[in-house]
Amino acid sequence: MCGIVGVLGRRDVVPALIAGLKRLEYRGYDSAGIATLVTGQIVRRRAPGKIAQLEELLRHDPVAGLTGIAHTRWATHGVPNEANAHPHATDKVALVHNGIIENYREIAAELAAKGHTFSSQTDSEVAAHLITEFIYQGFTPQAAVAASLKRLEGAFALGIIFSDHDDLMIGARRGAPLAVGWGDGEMFLGSDAMALASLTERISYLDEGDWVELNRSGPIFHDSTDAVVQRTIRQTALSGALIGKGNHRHFMLKEIFEQPAVIGDTLNTLIDPASRQIALPDLPFDLAAVPKLTIIACGTSFYSAMVAKYWFEQVARVACDVDIASEFRYREAPLPPGGLAIFISQSGETADTLAALRYARAQKQHIVAVVNVPESSMAREADLVLPTLAGPEIGVASTKAFTCQLVTLAAFAIATARARNAIDTMASSRLIKALLDVPSRAAEVLNHDEALRTLAESLVEARDVLYIGRGTGYPIALEGALKLKEISYIHAEGYAAGELKHGPIALIDETVPVIVIAPSDALFEKTASNMQEVMARGGKVIFFSDAAGIRHLGHHAWATIELPAVEAFVAPILYAIPVQLLAYHTAVLKGTDVDQPRNLAKSVTVE
Repeated sequence: MCGIVGVLGRRDVVPALIAGLKRLEYRGYDSAGIATLVTGQIVRRRAPGKIAQLEELLRHDPVAGLTGIAHTRWATHGVPNEANAHPHATDKVALVHNGIIENYREIAAELAAKGHTFSSQTDSEVAAHLITEFIYQGFTPQAAVAASLKRLEGAFALGIIFSDHDDLMIGARRGAPLAVGWGDGEMFLGSDAMALASLTERISYLDEGDWVELNRSGPIFHDSTDAVVQRTIRQTALSGALIGKGNHRHFMLKEIFEQPAVIGDTLNTLIDPASRQIALPDLPFDLAAVPKLTIIACGTSFYSAMVAKYWFEQVARVACDVDIASEFRYREAPLPPGGLAIFISQSGETADTLAALRYARAQKQHIVAVVNVPESSMAREADLVLPTLAGPEIGVASTKAFTCQLVTLAAFAIATARARNAIDTMASSRLIKALLDVPSRAAEVLNHDEALRTLAESLVEARDVLYIGRGTGYPIALEGALKLKEISYIHAEGYAAGELKHGPIALIDETVPVIVIAPSDALFEKTASNMQEVMARGGKVIFFSDAAGIRHLGHHAWATIELPAVEAFVAPILYAIPVQLLAYHTAVLKGTDVDQPRNLAKSVTVE
């Protein structure tokens, strides 16, 4: 969510801070600001809205400095305005914060009684005043931060600078990611490697509970007990070049069209080209002995988990539960010893999913992380990492990361099935061939872009849109509805087609478009029956099927999109693409901010 950048530089740091914030725009935000030291004093510039508003402010009221921090804020406490924008500051401390400080009211009351006054509605400002109070008591900045961290409750990442300390910056991490970048006579701080990619390729990540002192000669890392520790320097794979949109109008469209390539890249890491068999890393557990699978995720990643449940149960014949991360750990679900828990996250930092991972670890589960950021917290805490090679995904609404998650989970399901002797070599080869065909079939689906843009014109004025599907088409219906809601702000719902008669059919009339996900699989006739029920009530059916399905039923639909005929196993991967394009074009026609829809953040790093 919120983005943090800090620079201890040898030249004016403001351009680097602004560039770092721009790299973090994909996370979602509603205000931005910077603070630097000018002749030892803290100077701030903050603005609600986009980074462009902050840049305009800096043009009219410039500031410079060799030490600075910057922030993009996604509002949790207090409305998006200048007073609530970060950095927050006192005469001694300026601070940027990602996360939530749960006991801020209690601390604020204590500090107010000591004469502190607050200028914002945020929980973050309290942390700045708490550190300042310890400095007033004679603590060094380092000791003041260490003492303050012991008082703060919640999940947070902090970047802190101090008046009259030009060669000092402190970062702290509890429950939210934070990275240190190594330079030549310079040091950097960022909420992820993306923020620092133009500045350095050498990154160290803070472990849970760590805090770090930075000066231009290097970092001193401390663990949660304040003991000095060492943290590994990693070479980040992120490009130093600012990621662009290419010839596309939006990042989301660019990322949709990258899917054939990134799906192919992901498959190349999972399938041995010589044997054409699944080639996973060495497993630290025995797949054949796993008594149960549990898959946990949030948002779009949860829908990839729902698809995977069908694959693991139907193909690998192993019991599989899926759950939303934000609910899972609060149920205190009993998990069998030796079970396998799979956690899916684009960022690898999703707060609820990471907390669920730690719960599963405490329940003696083997841990697999399916993530798009191999240096992420989930990757570092897992027993096995299955990386998706989607590359940086800037659009808030996930597209290519979702389909890469699906192919990764499909390959893992095949490997599980073989380990458990649930399928033979011939069946495995058939499914793997279908997976290897997905990139070229995905390119075929993208040829429908213009037809889907035309179809979007019929959705622009809709108040409600329904998506229906059966089997693995059901999660794709849910994902299609989510995409439309996220970026066009049209109310949409996804349903299992067989559930229509249990209530949703009451919504259907001639004003309600109904998108039907119906590949020619074993459940096609069932879906066709549900589609007939919709049309009998005047629903405007948009029918996604293959040639056989359209021959059978397409003449009854208001509109059709013909998708490639493929093995049913891989159909959900391909059917995800047209629902992405339909949502995209509808949002563009409505004039919404496609890449950064209102109220949403790319990486949800607080509960």
